[in-house]
Amino acid sequence: MPAEQTNPKPKLKLAIYWGSACGGCCVSVLDTHETLLDIVAAADPVFWPIALDIKYKDVEQMPDKSIDLTLFNGAVRNSENKHIAQLLRQKTKILVAYGSCAYMGGIPGLANFFGKEDIFNRAYIESESTNNPDHVFPATKYTVKEGVLEIPEFFNDVLPLNKVVDVDYYIPGCPPQSERLIEVFTAIVSGAELPPPGSVVGANDKTNCEECKRKKSDNKTIDRFYRPWEIQDDKETCFLEQGVICMGPATRGGCGVRCVEGNSPCRGCYGPPPGSEDPGAKMMSAIGTMINADKPEEIDKIIESIVDPAGLFYRFSLPGSILGRKVL
Repeated sequence: MPAEQTNPKPKLKLAIYWGSACGGCCVSVLDTHETLLDIVAAADPVFWPIALDIKYKDVEQMPDKSIDLTLFNGAVRNSENKHIAQLLRQKTKILVAYGSCAYMGGIPGLANFFGKEDIFNRAYIESESTNNPDHVFPATKYTVKEGVLEIPEFFNDVLPLNKVVDVDYYIPGCPPQSERLIEVFTAIVSGAELPPPGSVVGANDKTNCEECKRKKSDNKTIDRFYRPWEIQDDKETCFLEQGVICMGPATRGGCGVRCVEGNSPCRGCYGPPPGSEDPGAKMMSAIGTMINADKPEEIDKIIESIVDPAGLFYRFSLPGSILGRKVL
């Protein structure tokens, strides 16, 4: 008798969306290399704007919760990002904030140090390459003889994904390490028990300092801080002990300390470690313990050697931090 045939396990439905981001997160999916074939064998991409010709209207017609997994990368900067975030939340079972921008606001979130008016003035009037004597700004609607042209509304604030919709899981990184994506995807495909919703996955509970192999001493005192190009890194000693700002104390581990292994200080893209809501505050606390001065004027002088501390400490996290934005 012929062997009994069994129905193959149905493939997952996978969506990947690119909001306000640089595209590196989508590249990190491709950086799974030959493992991408295993991913495609287990999941059918049903929406991926940079790779597939699938329109928004096609997603709108999909049944609710028909997409098993969505990797949403990029912050929410405009009305289009918000609309698709809400649409994919409606259509998706497991929605993942994929990468620093979706998780905390990322590099686009640095715009929250300014307002919409400031940004438009810089982009459309003040920039060195702009010739706009009539001070024309983008309009969400513009009528031409063929009809009405529309573009998304530019929001005053950059928002992380969880400020717009409920998020099931967060995978940090700029971009996330491809190995971590494979681990998370494999767990979902295999039916393994997943952590509680709202968890950060593809990372661990240590700080980058705990995983860093550079030499550290018990005497961490600094007389001034340097930008990386201002010193000759010995490639062995802790960056902070050399006076170079490294976000390791305020950053969750799981990236493999790739930047430091490449002789560059940690930038903080994996977000704060467990128990810390604000990487900037945690980093300021770490810096405060290292300043080798007692007098206020000496302390001020050392702090002044840190160029752009707000942009440095909140490079990837301003919208998702306690601050959220600069008060204008």
